[in-house]
Amino acid sequence: MKNIIYPGTFDPVTYGHLDIAERAATLFDQVMIVIANNPRKKSLFTIDERIDLIKHSTSHLKNVIVHTTESLIVNFARDNNSVALIRGLRSISDFEYEFQMALMNRSLAPEISTLFMMPDEKYMHLNSTVVKEIAALGGDMSTYVPEVVLAALKSKLSK
Repeated sequence: MKNIIYPGTFDPVTYGHLDIAERAATLFDQVMIVIANNPRKKSLFTIDERIDLIKHSTSHLKNVIVHTTESLIVNFARDNNSVALIRGLRSISDFEYEFQMALMNRSLAPEISTLFMMPDEKYMHLNSTVVKEIAALGGDMSTYVPEVVLAALKSKLSK
């Protein structure tokens, strides 16, 4: 069985994330979306909220499961018998950072590969930070996040 890890903070999950998860689900037996729980990073949504949002948004994908970790992602991958990590690339600036991370991960765990995938071009400009900023200013994010995420954003930002 070929398992792949799709790590990220997913704060919140967007259609760009889901596009990659859906395509990875056609290529691998199991896709494990792993939410990086970094206590040093200030997130809008709690870990439990992000788990719920991702589970709801991927419920149509039977081979996708959601986990969290505070450990190195390559250690999590190794512990969960995953053959690779998948990372999304939107731009050249993403590539530079992701390339550096892939090399470090290869140094730490040479048996785990890193694969890069671009989201559909209609999501190339999209990231969670921009979604949160535009939503906070009352912008329409309905074409960029699932309905459940949109409702959660509205609820969270109206407090």
